[in-house]
Order: sequence, then C-alpha cells, then structure tokens
Amino acid sequence: MRPGTELQQPLFHGSDWNFDLLQRVYDAVAQVAYEDLHLDTYTNQLEIISAEQMLDAYSSIGMPLMYRHWSYGKRFLREEQLYRGGHIGLAYELVINSDPCICYLMEGNTAALQTLVIAHAAFGHNHFFKNNQLFRQWTDASAILTYLDFAKSFVRQCEERHGVATVERVLDASHALMDQGVFRYRRPGRLSAEREKARERERVVHAERTFNDLWRTLPSFAFKSASGETGAADQFAEEENILYFIEKNSPILEPWQKEIIRIVRFLAQYFYPQRQTKMMNEGCATFVHYTIMNLLFERGLLEEGHMLEIIKSHSEVIFQPAFNDPRYGGLNPYALGFEMMRDIQRICTQPTPEDREWFPDIAGKGEWRDVLLEAWASHRDESFVRQFLSPSLIRKMRLFALVDDASDSYVEVTAIHDDRGYEAVRSALADSYDVTAHQPDIQVIGADLAGDRCLRLRHSIRNGVMLQEESRDATLRHLAMLWGYEVRLTGIDGRNGETVYEQSTKAAPESS
Repeated sequence: MRPGTELQQPLFHGSDWNFDLLQRVYDAVAQVAYEDLHLDTYTNQLEIISAEQMLDAYSSIGMPLMYRHWSYGKRFLREEQLYRGGHIGLAYELVINSDPCICYLMEGNTAALQTLVIAHAAFGHNHFFKNNQLFRQWTDASAILTYLDFAKSFVRQCEERHGVATVERVLDASHALMDQGVFRYRRPGRLSAEREKARERERVVHAERTFNDLWRTLPSFAFKSASGETGAADQFAEEENILYFIEKNSPILEPWQKEIIRIVRFLAQYFYPQRQTKMMNEGCATFVHYTIMNLLFERGLLEEGHMLEIIKSHSEVIFQPAFNDPRYGGLNPYALGFEMMRDIQRICTQPTPEDREWFPDIAGKGEWRDVLLEAWASHRDESFVRQFLSPSLIRKMRLFALVDDASDSYVEVTAIHDDRGYEAVRSALADSYDVTAHQPDIQVIGADLAGDRCLRLRHSIRNGVMLQEESRDATLRHLAMLWGYEVRLTGIDGRNGETVYEQSTKAAPESS
C-alpha cells in the first residue's frame, strides 16, 4: 500500500450484486484507472445479458446491431450445443469498439467477477480502443453503431424488395471475400450512416429520372471505345482491395448490390485493426485488471475471499500450456501480452545489466506508466514484440524457433533461449504476428471492360505456400458471380517471377 493511503471498507460482502453495488464498484475502479494508471477512455455503457444473449452476441461477431445472415444462425446453434453440452464456457464479458464503449457483462457473474471484468473491459480494452493508432486511423468508434443500424435496415429493405435468396447470394459472395476486402496501405473512407442514406436517395432519384422503358427493346451490342476499337480501352491499376474494385467496377451489379458489398467491406475494415492487435489488446486489458484489482485489495476495498476468486480467474486467463501439452494451441495472447507488460514494468523499475544493454531508453526510467501508455498507443502485435520482448522473458517462457520446410521430413530447431538465439527468437515471434505476411497476397491486375471483360488477378506466392485448391476454387466462383464474367487467377512465384499455376472460372448462369 502506498504511504498515506488509508484502508477503506470493502465494496461488498458475499457474491450477490445489484445495480447500486455495480455503480459503487464502477466508481472505485474508475478512480484507480484514471488516477493511478492515467487511462483515457470513451464513455462506458454497461449492459447485463444472459447466457443466451451472450451466445447471440458471439454469433453476430460481437456487434449489437447486425443484418440477418444464415451463417450467424448456424454459428449460434453450434455454440449453443457446445455450451449446453459442457464442452465450452462463455466469456465473462464482451466489449465493443464504439463510442460510447459498450460492455456486456454476464448476469451470472459474482460480484467479484463483475469487478474484474469491469476493470478488464470497461477500462483496459476501452483505453486501448480509444488510444491505439491503428484504431484511431482505421476505425470510427463514434459512427459504427449508427452505421450498423443503417446496414441492418438497408439489408432488410433489400430482402423485402428483391427476395431473401437473392440478397443472400450477394452476402455469401461478399463474406467469402472479406479477407481480401480491406485496405492495408491506404486509409479508407470514414463511416457515416447519414452519408450512406444520402447516397441511396441520390441513386433512387437518378434511376427514376433516367429510366426509359424503350432501352430494353434495343438489341445488345459490343461496347466500343472512342476510336472504334474493342480492345484494351478500359484498363485499371492494380488494386489490393478486391471488394472495393468489384463495388466500383462490376459490369453487372445493381446499385443495391454494390451497397451491400460496401457494407461488408466496411465491416471487414472495422475488424482489421483488431486482428493486428489481439495480443496487445488482451495483454493491456489483463495488465489493467491485474493492477487495479491489486490496488483495490491493498486499500481494503476487496476482501481476501474475493481476491482469491479474482486470482483464480486471472490465472485461468493467462494459463499457457507447454508445447508438448495436449492442450497446446499456440501462444496464449493473454499470457504473452500480460507477461510482456509486466516485464516492461520490471525493466523500468528494477533493471538488470542485461536490460540496460537491450533497452537503454527505458531501463531504470522508473515511470513505467508512461512507457506502457506510449506502447499501447503506438504499436501493433508485430512491432510490440520486435521492440520489447526481452531475453529475460524469452528464458522465462522457454521460447525457441522452429523451421518447418515442406520439402524436408523433419523440423529444425534454429534458435533457443540463449545468447545466440535471442534475436532470432524475437524476430521469428514478431513475424508470426504480422497479419499481412500470413494472408495470401492477391491483387486485381486488370479488367478490360471494352474487350472480353475478364477480371485478372495475381497471387504472389510467398515461401512456396499455395492456396488450398477447394477453398480457392469456391472463392473464385463467388467472385465470378459478383463480376459476371470470367475471372482468371495466376499464381506467380515471388522468388523468381515464374508462373506456377493459372485457374479460370466463369460466372454460372443464375437459376430461375
């Protein structure tokens, strides 16, 4: 306990809670979060939900407002069966990157668990959402809820006008291309439900003004350029965002179909920063709840029994099975993030000579809060590991690097936790968190609208890793349906530029 801090009465006794108690807990947690950790958050909105409502939130990718799609119902049934059968548990909370920040708390949580998850979600995740540069640059927390309301309403109207099956075909194809529907290197447009509604009104007005039934009586003819030739008149620059290209250039899609594609790619873009910061985000929230809970206990606001319950839940969250444990499924993002942030705290306050050599800028600095606040704001998982993973933590977690070459019948250990291996282990681990390095590099390279209208794509093959054929062909069929004409994918070896494969798919005729 800090000097001059007096013990106070516990916030609660027993495990039961009510809304007045939650308000007292929230106020106590907020005081520590703002005064001791210097956190900066959006306004919080706490929602108490049941187990079934939590399952429903799981199925709709955690969003409070979502358009209808069969995949969400399928996911709900699967999760419900696993939960009812005792094969999986439910999260204690769910938090949404919005302003206000919405935090869902399970009604079955005890008072101690509610205290833990308020600290974890309403302050840890909330601070990270508001301050991390990826979220600040690539998402708009203030607009997401109104935009989702618009998206849900728009899809429902399309279903009423054009039929559920027709709308589902567009959604199915768009969802299949979600991973290839984000801007990675240029900033996307900002979300705005009002702007989207205005665009929809403009499209309707334009269609009404320009409609002339005589056009349907004219024979079809090949489009010609100004010079009278039908060759390569309409060429396009390379485009990484395939959904964006389809939305802007598909020869067959109607405006409402393009708007649905736009909705799906906006959602894909909204979730893109979360995929790049999973470990940091969870590590930040875990470190925040751990620090706040200990400070509350030191000040007498939590009883020993409640603290033991909190420690048990915390230990389960950061549990890391060994590599040869049947439960091992990779590095636990909660565990690695939390350990790295605790390690930064140690380096700032109790550095070793090794720490001073590896981290001269922060070792012994003392004010670990400033270092962590800057790291949370400025880094993603890959850069955070590359900057802050210490030899001490590499030894503690017994990390080592493997090379698994498909052409070899064995796996090679290339670096271990020793003086020669630290840099290699840190670099290999950082590379594993680089989202762009593990997604197929597929880009649009051409589409001749004045000619055969074939959409051409290039797959730059990295390290000999090929696409899974069944998934590749199914996705190409979805893409061809949206484009309306032939789609041709060429695989190019990134090392020598040689063509490895070429796959072509034509749009299937619509069933009547």
